[in-house]
Amino acid sequence: MQLIQRNPDLSAYLAADEAIDHHHPLVRETAARLRTPESGAYAYARAAFEFVRDEIPHSCDTGDQRVTWRASDVIGRRTGICYAKAHALAALLRAESIPAALCYQEFDVVHGLVAVRLPDRDRWDRQDPRGNKPGVDAQFSLDAERLAFAPEPLFGERDHPVLFEAPHPAVLRALRAAPDLDHLVRTLPTALH
Repeated sequence: MQLIQRNPDLSAYLAADEAIDHHHPLVRETAARLRTPESGAYAYARAAFEFVRDEIPHSCDTGDQRVTWRASDVIGRRTGICYAKAHALAALLRAESIPAALCYQEFDVVHGLVAVRLPDRDRWDRQDPRGNKPGVDAQFSLDAERLAFAPEPLFGERDHPVLFEAPHPAVLRALRAAPDLDHLVRTLPTALH
């Protein structure tokens, strides 16, 4: 699939916003902990991915009713659904000046991913920090995608090729309006409009 960079200005994928608050002290402290003096961009991106995938449980896997959507809250509370975890990973990458985009897949509901653009690579690579469990084995990979889920076009599932510099409004609206996880699950977007 050919990914489409929505904003031609690569610096847009380094910007902070309300959800990807990479200037927040907690995001900065976490980035500093993940960075080692000898690690380059690839090693850091992998460490950030594995931190979000493994250290921040997916709310639906644990039943945690708290809804997070700001990267700093996701990291601080150690919970979030796929969108929130994508915001956290994007913030950690951007905190280290690595361009990160938000992208989506469409199943029964919209699923959130991150695309990373590492130095010396002229392409974006999608990553899925959702969190592994039986039947789900997402891995950091630049060679072949190792995402949590693969869309089945026969069932109307699909990948969205657009790389967003900020969370899609439908995603952010659902997250911000939900008082708890049960409500959020009932109101997750089923398509991007």
